[in-house]
This record gives sequence, C-alpha cells and structure tokens, in this order.
Amino acid sequence: MLLITETKAILARKELLFQMVGREIKARYKQSILGYFWVILNPFLQMLVMSFAFSVIMRIPTHANSKIPYSIFLYTALLPWTLFSNSLSSATNSLVNSSNLITKIYFPRTILPLATIIAKIIDFFFASTILIAFFFIYKIPINLNVLWFIPIFLIQQIFTLGVSLFFSAANLIYRDVQYMLGLILMLWMYLTPIIYPIDIVPAHLRFIFQLNPLSVLTNAYRQSILGRGMPNITSLFIALLVSILTLLIGLKYFKTQEKTFADNI
Repeated sequence: MLLITETKAILARKELLFQMVGREIKARYKQSILGYFWVILNPFLQMLVMSFAFSVIMRIPTHANSKIPYSIFLYTALLPWTLFSNSLSSATNSLVNSSNLITKIYFPRTILPLATIIAKIIDFFFASTILIAFFFIYKIPINLNVLWFIPIFLIQQIFTLGVSLFFSAANLIYRDVQYMLGLILMLWMYLTPIIYPIDIVPAHLRFIFQLNPLSVLTNAYRQSILGRGMPNITSLFIALLVSILTLLIGLKYFKTQEKTFADNI
C-alpha cells in the first residue's frame, strides 16, 4: 500500500525530517527582536481584534455556555483553524522553497510538506498557553471530555496532511495555486463555525457544514474543551473517513506528479 511504503521511507530518513523541522522554525524568526514570542502574540492579537468586532460590535452570541466569554469561545476554534491555515499555506510553498534540495539529493519529497506541518504544530502548542491561562483566569472547569481533544486533533492533522500534499504538488506545477489559496482559505474560514456557533446556522443549511470536516472538528473542539459534553461520535467518524480519503488522494496525486518535480522547478 502506498501510504505504508511512504511512511516507512519517511521513518528511514527521520533525522532529515527533524533537521528540516528545526530549520523551518529557526529560519522563520531569524533576526526578529521578539523571536518565537510572535507564535503566541499573533493569534492572541487576532483574537482580541476579532472579539471586539464580532462580540462588542456585532454581538454574536456564543450559545456554548452563558459563563464562557466570547474571547474564549472564539480562541478555542481560532487556534485549530490558524494551525490548519498556516500549515496549508507553508506546505503549499514547501516544494517551491526547497527547489535546490529537490534537484540535488534524493529523499522522500513528502518530508518537505510534512516538516512544515510539524513546525506549525509546535507553534500551536506554544500559542495554546494563552488559552490555558484564560481557563485559569476565568475559572472555567475542565472535565474528562477534554481528552477528546487528542483524537480530534489527530483527525485534523490527517486531513491537513492530505490537503497539503495535494496543494504542494499542484503549486509546483501551477504557480497560480499559491495565489488562489488565500481566497480559498478566506471562504473556508467563513464556512467554518469559528466566529459564530453552529446553532445560529439555519437547520436546512447545516448539512452543508457537515460536509466540511473542519466544521465538524471545530464544533467537536468546543464541545470537549468548553464542557458541553461528548462530541458527536458519528460526525467524528465520518470526519475521520473523509480525512483518510483526503490523505490517500493527496498522497496519490503527490506521488504521481513527483516524477515531474525537477522539470517544473
């Protein structure tokens, strides 16, 4: 099976993968005064601006829990979305940015988008410290349902990797992809219940949101982290199947186009 073969190839070169992850992190904040602090500062400032716009001005309700501030309601979904968005953006350009490596040495090319995703995951956990601090400040109780975060997070990364493999290969062949991606992500964000609860979506339109794995996962994050009970198991299982299918399609497309990478650099 292609997925198993590729996984073995990556594990055989895991030292190279770790080196690329380290290079990705160091290069991003080189010669920056605040350095890695930007990982925490960027999403925090974005949350403040969006909270003011959508909570104070537009007065969007949370419908999650009357005691939960909108800022926490928003941040719980904004962090996973930011991880997905940043991972996909970086992975899409990973092959183009590493063209010298592709033409000079052999290694599993899937390491390039994978390394950028792992680097963004590390960023995510640093940025999550603000959310954890908010829980202590507002004395929001946490129960065992928070453990659902682990499978939800893993499903998201499977989906992210699949989409990233497809876009990174497509971008090397058609450079328009990187310019289209910003628009795609903007539309995708508003079709995902990040700034608003799924409750306010008209019932006859909710099936559209169920087709979006990130919509299902965002709702599941909020249910588990904000103490709203267990996520919908059926919806999560469907999201898992869609994510695995996306990974298989993305990997197949990536490996099919791989033989043309050197010609398109």
